[in-house]
Order: sequence, then C-alpha cells, then structure tokens
Amino acid sequence: MSSAVQANKTESKGVAFARRLASSVVLLGIVFYGLLAGGTLSVFLVGGIVMLLNIVGLLEFYGMVDESSLPRFKWLGLAGGVALVGTLFVYLSGLAKAQLGEPTMGGAAELELGVFAVLLLALLVRRVSVHPAASSFAVLGHTILGVLYVSWLLGFLLKIFFYSAPEGAAFDGGFCLLFFILATKCSDIGAYSLGSLIGRHKMIPKVSPAKTWEGFAGAILLSTIAAMLMAHYWGAAKLGGMTPLHAAALGPLLGFGAVLGDLVESVFKRDSGVKDSGSFFPGIGGILDLLDSLLFNAPLMFLYLRLVLFNE
Repeated sequence: MSSAVQANKTESKGVAFARRLASSVVLLGIVFYGLLAGGTLSVFLVGGIVMLLNIVGLLEFYGMVDESSLPRFKWLGLAGGVALVGTLFVYLSGLAKAQLGEPTMGGAAELELGVFAVLLLALLVRRVSVHPAASSFAVLGHTILGVLYVSWLLGFLLKIFFYSAPEGAAFDGGFCLLFFILATKCSDIGAYSLGSLIGRHKMIPKVSPAKTWEGFAGAILLSTIAAMLMAHYWGAAKLGGMTPLHAAALGPLLGFGAVLGDLVESVFKRDSGVKDSGSFFPGIGGILDLLDSLLFNAPLMFLYLRLVLFNE
C-alpha cells in the first residue's frame, strides 16, 4: 500500500472518529449540561431524550439481528423496551408519587421486574400463536437481549439523573450524569489518540483490528485525568463529596468499561456483517455506535454511587 493511500485511509478514519466523537459529546454531553438547571422542563427533556435513544437503539439492534438472518419479535421487543424506560421515568421522576409513593431505587427495581415479567409472558403467548416459527430459544433470546442491552442499560442513565442522595449530601444528578458522560467519552479520545500515535500491539484483532493495547492505555489515562479534574472542581459541591482519590479509582474503571463496551458492539456488528449499527447520522453511524461505551458503563457508575460513594 502506497504512503499516499495509507495517509488518506488514516485521514478518513480520523475524520470519521472526529465526527462520531463530536456528535456523541454534543448529543449526550452538552444537551444534558443544558438541562442541569433543573425544573419540570429539564425532567421532561431528559426523559424524552432517553426515550428517543431507546427507540432508535432498539430499531438498530433488531436491524442487526435481521442482517444476521436471526429470528426475533421486533415490535413486541420495541413495545417492551418503551414500556420499561417509560415506566422507570414516570416512577423516578415522581409523576406517579400519589399512586406509587416516594421513588426509591428498590421500588424502581421491582417495577423493572414487573415489566420484564409481563414482557416474558407476552413473548411466550406470541410464540405459541405463531406457526410455523423459528426455534423458541432463538426468537425469545434475541428479542429479550435487545431489551436488556438497549432499554435496561439505558435506564441506568435515568437512575443516575434522578438519584436521591442521603440527606445533607451536596449532590446534583445532572452534574453526575455529565461527569459520567465526559469521563466515559474521554476514554474514546484517549484510545484513538494514543493508539494512532504509537499503537503497535493489537488487542483482539479478530473482533476489532484497529484496537491496540497502547490505545487501551490511552483510554484509561485520559478517563482518569478527566474524572480527577471534575472531582476536584465539582466533587464537594455537586458530586456528593467525591474526592480526586475516589475519581482516581473510578476513572480507570470507566475507561476499562468503555473499551469493553466498544468491543461488545464490535462483536454485534461483525456477526451482522455491518460497518455501523445504523444510519441515524448520515456519514457517521448509528445511535448504538455513540452509546456503546455509555451502555456498558452506566450500571458501573450507578453501583459506584450506591455502594461506594454513598455506601447504601
């Protein structure tokens, strides 16, 4: 391959990465940052954005299942995913406080189990009523996986945003969500930058040929630096007392999780034979291409809040 062709290929990859990263930060970082003032409008905008990501993400996921020529109940899965995120939003936002009481994370988990139970029963009834049909294990598994991977993991963004810290803690769920998004996305910047500059040793070439161990180190490094800086400036006033020392442990975890999340979606796309999860952003890719690291990291961030920072 000539040096000119190699240079054009590198530039093309750089432009694609820059577009994808900019879209991700704009859509998930700045948008949420603009909602940090709070109030009813802020609550509904956050819920609307998460629901939009949920619907498009589910359509993309089931589209990849289609590309793999695998069976699924697309519309039933979509309905279940919408019900899951919608129920979670209504409960955590307090819109159903009169009927369901004060929102708690335990109550949210019970509602999620209830929605999953109804979805499972609906899928079983649907399978019994369809003849001929593919293997029950396959069609039910692919449908439920979509709801788990997209809707259930997205729900953790709502849990972070609406997190109710212990009394007296200086905590703002909006700032915490912003912290989470920026720390996670900084891992993408670090991985690409260091991987492009000095990347030589491939991580898992059969899954993602471009990823290197040097890029992985860059992801951990930049995610940790970003987390520590945000903890230094926001920790005491907005993040429940998070210290730079806490962030020094959380940053590597989010960086590691972001790389794994990207690899997981790479496996899905490779199995489906597609380059991007969708075409929601022409020339850039799909929603899941922007959300992959966030989906993997969201439960990790929530567990950190619950089990480490506030030790509940």
